[in-house]
Amino acid sequence: MGNYFPAQAKVTPSFSEPDLIITQAQPSGFLGAFMGGKPRVKIGTEDLYVYINRLDLRTDTQASQASFNSLPSATLAATYYSTPTYLVRTRAIYDHHDMAAAANYSVSLPQAQDLAARQGIFQQMRSAALYGFNPANGEGLLNTAGATQVSLPPDSYGNDTVPTYDNGEMALWVLGQIVTLKSQMYQSGANISNRIVIVAPQRVALQWQYADIVQVTSYQRPGAGTATALGVIEKQAEEAGDKVEVYYDDTLIGKGAGGTDAVILTIPEFEQPTIAGINTNVFGDVEPNTKAVNLLYADMAAPRKIPTPTPDGAITEVQELRISSGWNIRGEGLLLLNLPY
Repeated sequence: MGNYFPAQAKVTPSFSEPDLIITQAQPSGFLGAFMGGKPRVKIGTEDLYVYINRLDLRTDTQASQASFNSLPSATLAATYYSTPTYLVRTRAIYDHHDMAAAANYSVSLPQAQDLAARQGIFQQMRSAALYGFNPANGEGLLNTAGATQVSLPPDSYGNDTVPTYDNGEMALWVLGQIVTLKSQMYQSGANISNRIVIVAPQRVALQWQYADIVQVTSYQRPGAGTATALGVIEKQAEEAGDKVEVYYDDTLIGKGAGGTDAVILTIPEFEQPTIAGINTNVFGDVEPNTKAVNLLYADMAAPRKIPTPTPDGAITEVQELRISSGWNIRGEGLLLLNLPY
């Protein structure tokens, strides 16, 4: 790790712009795919695993006109799942000479090193959330066992890539995936309102948002001539009582099956389906009961800073954060879309 601020040779008289050209990185919206849109800050600094229990039931009943003395009963089956946690650490080292050299470039070295360390940890968190530290163990949303993989089929004209796909058909295809997602989660009726999240590369989501104007055809499509594919998706979901949120992450480029772009479609937290009167999901009232679909744990809301001065006068600051990989605990709540670009 180094701080490289070389000497400068300038012409006099001259003017030096005080503002800096800072390297920019994509602010990923990956946390939108998790419960509450943020890490679940519940684990301890030394906790090596997270465990969660599951309770399943199978109930048999007897129906007859005559009374039976030998009756079936409910079978309650408990099991548990687990995921490991990992300690992410990085260090900043500098002394008063480094600070003086950085000042020649109008750089506050302590602030720059602090934010650089944070960005590194947050980017590691993003990688863990989407791809896991150990993908072979099913860590990360894209490696979820039981998640449904869906590939984009050719449209009615034979086009099968995002830029060439029929805009109206693209909107209808994505809406169809939302129907599949809500259906397999039983998220219909009973005044249920879901937060439906799409995490996609910019080139996919922006194509839907800006370029895919739905065409006017012999059959008037919703929003034809004015709305984009994403506009149709959001409007139809809104009319059904749901909200579609779109987030960007370019690391998903090429991460789908066969080198396609991966798009995450998920409902991060479900609403418990219920109905007044006779409720065939009454067992869902058992407490405690988590509504989470995707989880990511952390021991703190922000990385811990550990300053440790050295004998030679240098400053060493370690930043660390213990996190889990992205963890889907309900496979039916996650669709992984594979879109050729």
